[in-house]
Amino acid sequence: MNLVFSLAIAAIMGAGIYLVLSRNVMRIIFGVSLMSAGTNLLIFLAGGLQEIAPPVIEKGEEVLGTASANPLPQALILTAIVIGFSLVAFAAALALQVYRSDGTIDTREMTAAEDLGTPFTTGGATNG
Repeated sequence: MNLVFSLAIAAIMGAGIYLVLSRNVMRIIFGVSLMSAGTNLLIFLAGGLQEIAPPVIEKGEEVLGTASANPLPQALILTAIVIGFSLVAFAAALALQVYRSDGTIDTREMTAAEDLGTPFTTGGATNG
């Protein structure tokens, strides 16, 4: 069963990498979102998939029982979900601002920095 989950995670990550390598800003954002979901699933799978008791300390106890699930992967996934969502929200706001200022979301047409030219002069002082 772990092989099936591993192949599913690989497919999600592969689709995310494919989208990140495109020239459209929205596709890049969707790719980052897919890669975030794939990473969350990878952490979840690394924590182990078995039917065991939830990580709850019983009343009167001071430590977690031995038959309980490991709470660390769950905490990591919750943190990763929050960070991934905030990254996607920030990137979407940034893409909206770029579209408003440049009128495009295609990275091939975003050439404002290249249009300024090089900061290095050909006739200036040389090192050495």
